[in-house]
Amino acid sequence: MTLSAAHPRGGHGWQLILADLALILFLLALSALPAAEAESGRRLADTEARERDALGMLHAEVAPAQALFRPIPGGPSLGAWLAAQGPDPRATLTIFAVHTRGSEAAAWRRARALAAEARASGVAVRAIITAGMHEEVYASLAYDAVIAEVAS
Repeated sequence: MTLSAAHPRGGHGWQLILADLALILFLLALSALPAAEAESGRRLADTEARERDALGMLHAEVAPAQALFRPIPGGPSLGAWLAAQGPDPRATLTIFAVHTRGSEAAAWRRARALAAEARASGVAVRAIITAGMHEEVYASLAYDAVIAEVAS
């Protein structure tokens, strides 16, 4: 048995080194991503906080729904439903109106009608109107936390 038979020459040495270097470069780039994303997120949050501070604004965080209202034929009106929930000054009613292309005005009218009914009940109201695959209007009653940004 000769040395060449035990170790065939294939010329794979430089290819393995190149593959190792490529893998090392990939792992280094991958490990740097979370730090870069965190830094860009901090810069964006700092910019938004400065803008809010400059305007003297507060923003609300949309909390998970405590109760959900969907208008159905023969069901209670929004005003009757809100009365059954019990008055709470901490609660905010968010009206969600989802519309398809071309039905933006109709979604706005439905959301505005529900908002007027809710305001008559004395509840804080906001409306969120978005595009979607189907039309839908519903309301979410939640205890949103108002967050005041503190300048640092």
